[in-house]
Amino acid sequence: MHDSLLNPTLGFYVEEIETTEDIAIPKNPLDRVIGQDHAVKMAKLAVRQRRHLLLVGCPGVGKSMIAQAMAFLLPPPKEEIWIVDNPKNPERPFVETRIGGEVDRGKDIGEIVSPDKIPAEVAIKLGFKCRKCGALTSTLKKRCEACGEEKEGYDDRKFTSPFRDLFETEMFNSSRKQVKTNKIVPYIRKVDGKQEVTVYEQIDTDPLKPSVRILNQNALEKLREIEKSRPSKVLVPLKRKTFIQATGASETELLGDVKHDPYGNHPELGSPPYTRVVPGAIHEAHEGILYIDELPQLGHLQTFLLTAMQDKKFGICGRNPQSSGSSVRVDSVPCDFIFVGACNIQDLRLILSPLRSRIQGNGYEVLLNSTMPDTPENRAKIAQFVAQEVAADGRIPHVTREAIEELIQEAIRRAKIIDGKSNAITLKLRDLGGVIRMAGDLTLEVESPLVERTHMKQAIKLCLPVEEQIKREYGSLEKALEKELPLAERDLSKSNYPENYQNQSLYG
Repeated sequence: MHDSLLNPTLGFYVEEIETTEDIAIPKNPLDRVIGQDHAVKMAKLAVRQRRHLLLVGCPGVGKSMIAQAMAFLLPPPKEEIWIVDNPKNPERPFVETRIGGEVDRGKDIGEIVSPDKIPAEVAIKLGFKCRKCGALTSTLKKRCEACGEEKEGYDDRKFTSPFRDLFETEMFNSSRKQVKTNKIVPYIRKVDGKQEVTVYEQIDTDPLKPSVRILNQNALEKLREIEKSRPSKVLVPLKRKTFIQATGASETELLGDVKHDPYGNHPELGSPPYTRVVPGAIHEAHEGILYIDELPQLGHLQTFLLTAMQDKKFGICGRNPQSSGSSVRVDSVPCDFIFVGACNIQDLRLILSPLRSRIQGNGYEVLLNSTMPDTPENRAKIAQFVAQEVAADGRIPHVTREAIEELIQEAIRRAKIIDGKSNAITLKLRDLGGVIRMAGDLTLEVESPLVERTHMKQAIKLCLPVEEQIKREYGSLEKALEKELPLAERDLSKSNYPENYQNQSLYG
């Protein structure tokens, strides 16, 4: 291993490294995007100037990675959005924007203790304590630092991104505190011989001084009284993520809704309308990034998205005509976000022209590369990519130079076969990431400390699309259908696949 790590920003050559442990991973997340220099430049401008961005390119070339990286460069949110009861007209609640959020009148209620002062099973569920060895660690660590056991209270959804290490190392910086949300665990304990419900709240705001708030029955009753005297609720909290990904699977997910009240707003049994207002992704992305992959799949919802982008406000109403919330409406809910959309080249025509015009008028459209030239500098970028994948996965060992060279040759071969380009390296890195993980898993299976060339070769052979596996097993899709399907089903099944698919092969 080198005395000092090789800096990708300054440049290096593959021949200089022994393993991926020698490569420093850039702290700026956009510097981790491989082979998309123009798109990265536009993304940095979009963050600085708060412009929208449309990313167009093949699957797996880094569209979602760019969007997630942009969120890391944004300042923390300053505004908290509240829904306030309207006594004169309850079905028209007010909306308030509060700079810096409101001071929580209940923050001093309860007892603050360290995790070692609470029941062991609660500490385990909150993510402080290891079930196997009993060691106490930060809730951000997936595995116990003492024995390596995976912790029960860890929320793996926080790390479904290529920036896992940034979450773990920078979560508690002042600029990133908004992404941490508290977890609570109810627990029944005995007090003076009687059982009472107690709530333990995780307030691990400092990895060096983790703490827990204990709310006993008296404290919980005080909080209820505070809520009664303050008829309002937080719709979009101050401490929140700056990256929101929406699929557009439903209007409710994207635009918000009002929950149904089975008691029909009954004054004693029902729920006040303001408590049932639910934000959409466009509201949760306020002051942040709203990312929509496969943008054309939004269909008619693109019109609503355009309105939200133009007005930076979008009302919330009940969207189910059969619901008791259908008559409830909150006007002008803030939704000032940076929109980042992504799509494949063939789907561009499905994006509404007014939405394209809005992006072009206040943002940038960028075509991403599918390959990059085969140069020593770009080969080093593939080595950087491998190091980043090892760090992002958190479970596989480091990779040797020889194994990296094997992967580079595979990337060159894929560029030639898939993209028809010689002297090029593919940028469809998501698929290469799968090869790296397969190689790492094979390495762990044989208990080797490093991913060697043999592991990488084996992974390349194993990481085949199922169509390729069919070709290897049967010779072609048609032969597979003839052998496996009844005669009546063969013609119908063949029609679902492109003709001559069996000639489109990665490996010949």
